[in-house]
Amino acid sequence: MDAGSDMTTSSGAGPGVLRKIVHVDLDAFFASVEQRDNPELRGRPVAVGGSRERGVVAAASYEARKFGVRSAMPSLTARRLCPDLVFVPPRFEVYRAVSAQVREIFAEYTSLIEPLSLDEAYLDVTQNLQGIPTATEVAKRIRAAIRERTGLTASAGVAPNKFLAKLASDYRKPDGLFVIQPHEAADFVLGLDVGDFHGIGPATKERMNEMGVFTGADLRSQPLELLRDRFGKSGEYYYWISRGIDHRPVQPDRVRKSVGAENTFARDLFRLDELQAELDPLVDKVWRSLERHGMFGRTVTLKVKFEDFRQITRSRTLHAPVASADEIRRPARALLEAVLPSEKGIRLVGVTVSGFPHEREEDESPQLSLDL
Repeated sequence: MDAGSDMTTSSGAGPGVLRKIVHVDLDAFFASVEQRDNPELRGRPVAVGGSRERGVVAAASYEARKFGVRSAMPSLTARRLCPDLVFVPPRFEVYRAVSAQVREIFAEYTSLIEPLSLDEAYLDVTQNLQGIPTATEVAKRIRAAIRERTGLTASAGVAPNKFLAKLASDYRKPDGLFVIQPHEAADFVLGLDVGDFHGIGPATKERMNEMGVFTGADLRSQPLELLRDRFGKSGEYYYWISRGIDHRPVQPDRVRKSVGAENTFARDLFRLDELQAELDPLVDKVWRSLERHGMFGRTVTLKVKFEDFRQITRSRTLHAPVASADEIRRPARALLEAVLPSEKGIRLVGVTVSGFPHEREEDESPQLSLDL
């Protein structure tokens, strides 16, 4: 992007505000740190996570990904796909230290830094601290500094907004840089699968596919009111991102009060076994996010939305921070059992962990989103 073209007006931050956004994502972060620190692992397929029967892969090296090994995959499945896979236990204290190093690099260029996790962040470099005229050059220098100081590679996306910048950073992974110019934004998303859009998960993708929506072009053809009706508040977000428009500002130093996940079902559910089958993957997803961020809270909250859209939440505060997925699953299942039986079908279930050690007890308030 040149000095004049890599900016966009954003009504979300006030009239006339122009933005240059960079999304930086460390490549295969956990696994890359392990390979950096242990030369014997370099060039080998590596999985960070438990190798036990019920273990889950937290991260996979690119050598392992060639065999189809992915994060969140059961360890048994990963080993079947790649018999030579090397499992290593996670070292979150090391990952946090490296993440802090990278954050220091970001801070040399901008104070507007929004971390998404230990290995990725949005940066608003519209007014960068070093007076560099283009966001592309800022991204190049940040990637070079990360390599020099940490020995790791990072991919970066440069774009007029957060949605496009995140898409761009995935475009040439690993160790890549991709730029989406403002005049390219609207057309860039047309041919993409909606499942590649940040904010559209597998369940939402399935619902969109049922509507005949498979690509960005298909999504753009849907009326705003229809998307609002089908997807609630998120419908408006989907409407705008299908046009390459995202007015969300970079929000530095957001205080995380909860980590959670939820799912809206294709049909209303009544039976406990069906609901538990839907709840368990959400618990696993929340636990992986907690591990990734090194945050462990004491309060487990269940959210239930009924067929008539009435919504309830039920919480249980534990004596100590959760230390495993099962310590989330047990109270979540107990809270779900207490809601049933119900004459009305259930259309959505969510689970959240809050009450992190840095919070005062009176500040604990459940927020059902991954809030990343």
